[in-house]
Amino acid sequence: MKSTKQLHQSVIDACKNNEAKAQMQLYDLYCEAMLNVANRYVKDTFTAEDVMQEAFIKAFKNIQSYKEEVAFGAWLKRIVINQSIDWLKKKKLELISLNDEVITIIEEDKDDWNVAPTISYQEIVNCIQKLKDKYRVVLTLFLLEGYDHGEISQILGISEVTSRTHLLRGKKKVQEELKAAHHV
Repeated sequence: MKSTKQLHQSVIDACKNNEAKAQMQLYDLYCEAMLNVANRYVKDTFTAEDVMQEAFIKAFKNIQSYKEEVAFGAWLKRIVINQSIDWLKKKKLELISLNDEVITIIEEDKDDWNVAPTISYQEIVNCIQKLKDKYRVVLTLFLLEGYDHGEISQILGISEVTSRTHLLRGKKKVQEELKAAHHV
């Protein structure tokens, strides 16, 4: 009997041979998770569905370039994130690049992101979703996806200083929202 990993690999191999049934199986395996990823960026279910569909089309067109160096889900997630950011850019989202001379970055304390243990992950994600796009996208990339400021600056076309500033301001807004919600 084949393991789950072997089954996934056989489906991926069939997709590389352009088999529609295998593409549908792969879509069914990953569509819900990838919709959640897209929705974190575009904040609209219908748009997230479109972004996800486009990402799957791109993935199927480029599946020959998939090497087993990373899990397929991670490879696909990267495509969904890039597709989401492309959509935001097309929407003419201006991730305002602040004048580097005017910005003074507050040194990040080690204590600047303490969250009460009674606050759930979902509450934090919900607060992030309410932020302005420029803060929400940076917080999502940094906190939820694990990108560093160098990668974020390349992805969004902003400076690392701007990325750090958006992160700090976004964190502050999330903390204020959580304090208000929990009357801390």
